[in-house]
Amino acid sequence: MNLPFVHHHRVTYAECTVGDHIYHSRYLDLLEAARGEFLRAAQEPLRKWQDRGYAFPVIECRLRFERPARYDDVLALEVRLFGLKGVRMNFAYRIHNQRAERILEGETFHVCADLSEKPKRLPGELLSALQACVQPDFCLGEAL
Repeated sequence: MNLPFVHHHRVTYAECTVGDHIYHSRYLDLLEAARGEFLRAAQEPLRKWQDRGYAFPVIECRLRFERPARYDDVLALEVRLFGLKGVRMNFAYRIHNQRAERILEGETFHVCADLSEKPKRLPGELLSALQACVQPDFCLGEAL
């Protein structure tokens, strides 16, 4: 898999406010889609782990908005895995539009849990598969 992983998305009308920009909470949906595609590209889709009794709920997120994304923009969502240890899995994101203007930076922090929401260590098979994808030195802007 090429790093950083990039997922493309065209902004739909349904994602936008009457002011013609993506409603702020919809960015979390975009990050979820990009993260799912990242894991799929790493041959570790979430469905596989859910079927084995694992979930990876978000326990914290940070978003920094730089400028609005508008209807019909084509966005490039960069996904980086920057933490993978114990029960934690942490991702960083950058979103750019088709003019290479930064739209957003963000981070999501996840805990590995069983389906009854009790934390459990990340499975060894998942750690082994994703270790090559970890970019531990990556950090976002100082404001985060």
